[in-house]
Amino acid sequence: MSAPHDVPSAAQLVESVREWIERDLLTGTDGRLQFQARVAITALSIVERELQLADELGMRHTSRLQILGCVDDAALAERIRNGDLDERFGEVRVLVRESVVDKLRVANPRYLDTV
Repeated sequence: MSAPHDVPSAAQLVESVREWIERDLLTGTDGRLQFQARVAITALSIVERELQLADELGMRHTSRLQILGCVDDAALAERIRNGDLDERFGEVRVLVRESVVDKLRVANPRYLDTV
């Protein structure tokens, strides 16, 4: 945790709300409200994973872009569209796939079982 914030951290707050929805709200509801509680749990779980993994995944993504000579995703897309990376197709495919896998680590890690 960095100044000026004290405990609980953003991650701890998100976790607490998610756990409350899972334990107390979800079990006491049905129908539309239960569905909305499940959506909220899913959203909070994504936020938790992003908070936990953001630094590591950000560094890896930046590194992949640098390997391909790009400053950001827009530059990568432009270079791909222009055919500038056609000769490095295999390398681009591997690096872009790694980026997709990292996105799935946050969005829905269960999908990684099928990748």
